[in-house]
Amino acid sequence: MDIDDVDRTPDAEIARMFRVWKTAHQMVIDRGYVINSDAYNDIENFKERCLKNGVLHKESMMFQVQKNDNPNEQLLVVFPDDKPVGVKTLKALCQRMLDTKVSRGIVVFSGTMTAAANKAIQVINTKENRSYEIDTFSEADLMVNITHHLLVPKHYVLSEEEKKTLLNKYRLKETQLPRIQTTDPVAKYYGLKRGQ
Repeated sequence: MDIDDVDRTPDAEIARMFRVWKTAHQMVIDRGYVINSDAYNDIENFKERCLKNGVLHKESMMFQVQKNDNPNEQLLVVFPDDKPVGVKTLKALCQRMLDTKVSRGIVVFSGTMTAAANKAIQVINTKENRSYEIDTFSEADLMVNITHHLLVPKHYVLSEEEKKTLLNKYRLKETQLPRIQTTDPVAKYYGLKRGQ
């Protein structure tokens, strides 16, 4: 066995990470962000961007996008190598977000997150913190785009105006609408918050 073979990433791992990367791109498009090209659908483009000497570099998978209707609202998607992802990784992400004036971040982790990191995410996402928000997904969550599944109906995020129109049309109060938990996979996919 050649020493170079040990350092190479197996094809199955590359294909798996490509699926995660592709779903992450589809998710940010569905959230209303702009992707400049359709290149995220091409595995060869992924390999060219993220493989160096046959080794997958997750740092190269990171991407930043802006909102379709508000270019000042930006989103940063990162794929940390750390297992488990800890507070140190989150601090680096938060600093990067502050430096680049990004208001929202998504962390796609491969293993788990430490209890301290989960607690830090809860504190970051409180109403008192208006600087930025961070969503987390495991790689397993993004292996398949759940919104493309046959049994998952199409979901739409309503604007405040559309919500008022809907409530007036059916003469409802907001409390009479069906609820969806913030932990629901589709709600997480769209980044929904309470009241949306």
